[in-house]
Amino acid sequence: MKVWYDACTGKQVRYATAISQRLRKSGCEFIFTTRKHPDTIPLAKILGEKPLVVGKYNQSTLTSRLEESAERIIEFAKLFKNNPPDIAIAHQSVELCRVAFGLGIPIVLTADTPYALAVNRLTIPFAHTTVVSEALPKSFTRTYCAKNVVPFKGVDEVAWIKDFKPTVISELKKPLIVIRQIEAKAAYAQGNRDLAKIIAEKLSKMGNVYLIQRYNETGEAFGVKEGFVDSANLVANADLVVSYGGTIAREAALQGVPSITISDMAKTYVNRYLAQKGFPLFITTEQGILGYAKKCLGERFNVKEKLEELENPVDVIENIVEKIKLKCC
Repeated sequence: MKVWYDACTGKQVRYATAISQRLRKSGCEFIFTTRKHPDTIPLAKILGEKPLVVGKYNQSTLTSRLEESAERIIEFAKLFKNNPPDIAIAHQSVELCRVAFGLGIPIVLTADTPYALAVNRLTIPFAHTTVVSEALPKSFTRTYCAKNVVPFKGVDEVAWIKDFKPTVISELKKPLIVIRQIEAKAAYAQGNRDLAKIIAEKLSKMGNVYLIQRYNETGEAFGVKEGFVDSANLVANADLVVSYGGTIAREAALQGVPSITISDMAKTYVNRYLAQKGFPLFITTEQGILGYAKKCLGERFNVKEKLEELENPVDVIENIVEKIKLKCC
């Protein structure tokens, strides 16, 4: 069984690595592709993966995005013209979905961002099976005419955090506060303000701030430039995490590190789901950050039993792949 995974972002590289390790053990041939992006290639290197790089992310204009996407589709069509994969898996790669659908390859899709309207429209309708957290309402996948929907008890980040063994970053000063900028170039974030640097200045009075910047492949710790860093490992070493989005906050909360999420994008179903289950993920406004920070900074939460109760989506995906494999045989 030949399986193809296309990872477009750092999170998807994480997901791809977790799935590839499992499926390779079961005897599958795994084709791992990605695109040139600030987070993809550096993270793949850290994880010991060597994906095939096809195309790049050019966020400068709507035209540049469309052109880059079209070029990736053509390259994938050429790549698989004479030897297509049996199954395609992605966390909403638009190019994978278009190519796999065009070549008649069944698609297993994961999705967790109802507010990403454009990506949802361009991926979910193509999927053979969509795997989603039980936190998401049924209306989410129904809106996009999903064919087969398989819910699981957990969130996507469980796939790489459940068995994650972080390493100590000794050079980081304590208490460490990690802040991540908003994904300003994403279509779903257009029009949202990014006050990460202002927030960093305020929180610097409470600890040592590490600001993860977007699109420049660097972090900034009070003007000190650092190389690319694995965010999941970084937050494991942190005393507090502040984020506009959700991935890094969920990675931290699943490891017992208090996380504060802000902006409308923080009020997601999966964020609320973890908060309701007792993980240290707190949703507030920019004005409420300091209050939460004073309460949570430095407090470590024991979430081991809670994490064990969550279902690993890789288990679900592996079962789906096995069923498709049986049908093919």
